[in-house]
Amino acid sequence: MWKLRFGMAWKAVMLLLVCAAVTSAADFGYGVQRGPGTWARDYEQCNGKHQSPININKMAVIKMEYPKMNYYNFDLRPKSVTLTNNGHTVLVTMNFTEGKEPRLSGGPLKIDAVYQFEQFHFHWGENDTLGSEDMINNQRYPAELHVVMRSLKYPDFASALDQEQGVVVLAFFFKVVERPLNPYYGEFVEMLSGIRGKDSSKNLVEPLPLWKFLSTYSTRYYSYIGSLTTPPCSEEVLWIDYQDAIYISEYQR
Repeated sequence: MWKLRFGMAWKAVMLLLVCAAVTSAADFGYGVQRGPGTWARDYEQCNGKHQSPININKMAVIKMEYPKMNYYNFDLRPKSVTLTNNGHTVLVTMNFTEGKEPRLSGGPLKIDAVYQFEQFHFHWGENDTLGSEDMINNQRYPAELHVVMRSLKYPDFASALDQEQGVVVLAFFFKVVERPLNPYYGEFVEMLSGIRGKDSSKNLVEPLPLWKFLSTYSTRYYSYIGSLTTPPCSEEVLWIDYQDAIYISEYQR
């Protein structure tokens, strides 16, 4: 495990990006008028000292020894999986039986701290050479998946924001490869064309466990303290960037 020394391109998804650029004007966006360079005017923390995303320079990391990461209920099938176009990204929420939500402990997390799944979402670009937010040695990936989790020390996500390690984000990079389709993203990609409008949603016919959307049980990752990458840009977020990528086929990009 490595700790930093410092603080898809899917065609269907790109259709959503166009819609988001139009519908997000009253909030925040990624264009010239409402882009990241302007966010601090409305959200002061977006100009903070520990902001994500960052470039992970492998020469500037320190190897650390952490306890084993514990993944609970990541392999349990949820009652439902909902895809929503929130105007900025594809947001995925999962409905579980109470007490069966995916949870996380160990690794770089505080001793005895337990985190519970909130949602996951995506960041992507216009082609296969850019799209991810964090970079490794100045290299971007086609897309990045963020699994957002909150500490059970707090009753809800809002109260966990701005608290020391109140929120953890698990980040997974995507790679486009010439191989058979990723079977776990088949129905997911098909559903995207049905949520082009802001606030539109679709439920997967076959709700899959969280693990199916991620890479394998990876023990290789980088961790650092950063922020949310969209307003309000809250800091004190613990990031865990996995080195093993999620593979998708050329057709699914």
